[in-house]
Amino acid sequence: MARLLDDLRRLLRRSRRLRSSREGKYFIAITIGVGLAAINTGNNLLFLLLGWMCSVIVASGVLSELSLRGLSVSRQPPARVFAGRPFLMGIALKNQKRRLPSFSIEIEDLVVTPPKSLPGSPSGLRAGFPPVMGASAKPLDKKCYFLKIPAGRTQATSYRHTFARRGLYRFEGFRIATKFPFALFRKSRDADHGGELIVYPAVHPVAPPPPAGVHGGDDARARRGRRGEFFGLRELREGDDSRDIHWRSTAHKGRLMVREYEEEAQRRAAVLIDNALPADAAPAAEEALERAISMAASLAASYLSRGYAVRLLARGAVVPAGVGPVQLTRILRTLALLETVCPGTPFAGAPEPGVENLLVARRGQAPRERPAHVARVVEAG
Repeated sequence: MARLLDDLRRLLRRSRRLRSSREGKYFIAITIGVGLAAINTGNNLLFLLLGWMCSVIVASGVLSELSLRGLSVSRQPPARVFAGRPFLMGIALKNQKRRLPSFSIEIEDLVVTPPKSLPGSPSGLRAGFPPVMGASAKPLDKKCYFLKIPAGRTQATSYRHTFARRGLYRFEGFRIATKFPFALFRKSRDADHGGELIVYPAVHPVAPPPPAGVHGGDDARARRGRRGEFFGLRELREGDDSRDIHWRSTAHKGRLMVREYEEEAQRRAAVLIDNALPADAAPAAEEALERAISMAASLAASYLSRGYAVRLLARGAVVPAGVGPVQLTRILRTLALLETVCPGTPFAGAPEPGVENLLVARRGQAPRERPAHVARVVEAG
């Protein structure tokens, strides 16, 4: 049954949609009037005019169909997209016809709009939930316009859009439309071209709090060219210098081990995000949680830019410690897809001693007693 519904949906998507413009409605009304007058009067001139007007309608349908045929569209998303920040989505249109060009083509992206809430689940992440069965794809409010695409050529352009919320957005395809040649009708068809786009939470410039235990003077960890005394050995992380690999320990343990120095051992941070939300939470609480997630992403980005090894902890999710741009991508992806959970759900890990642990919670929901090894509690929203 599901396969039959999918086949029927694809068949309907391939069919043409025809909508008359305001000028087209006037033209049709005048054509009907001329036809009635020709029948009532029997005037040959009116019949000639009626034939010409009908031929214009037929020519419009034939030429618009030729413009829509043989077109393929592809999507070129940017590397990173952040909530609340405009981005450019690249659209490439190829005319696969051998001889005939296409004129006046409009391209719209079709995006599946998830439901505002899921039954039996805490409300919270809206755009990130996978679409339910029967969810319809709607075109975005942005269009790409191509005046002329010669035969066998490819042209590219982009549209500017902003997603208000983080999460996983699913694309089903494109709507290809044209008003060629007389702008009397708008004929369109849908083309299947799936895809996904992860929208990261908003990241703002923030200054992380000073390390615990530092009350004045210069911070030795911010100085360049000093690595401190040998501290110990640990496994290789993304972004580590290959020159620090300790080959003897690597051969003994069967995995890459690197030397860790005192300065590097101190440059570690963990961001804990409390993503708990009651099932009956008000919209204000949901927005406050989104701001808390944005604050967690901003703190992680700030620590990573200062050379820290950052770890992310949440209720039901964890990102191991790492450094560099790759680690930032892991953290942003996890926060973008982070779902809200019940308040009783435990964190996926525990704060480590000797690490700058920061707990981020929505305003008014921070624990009364600071958890063990948590240096500071940051309230957002």
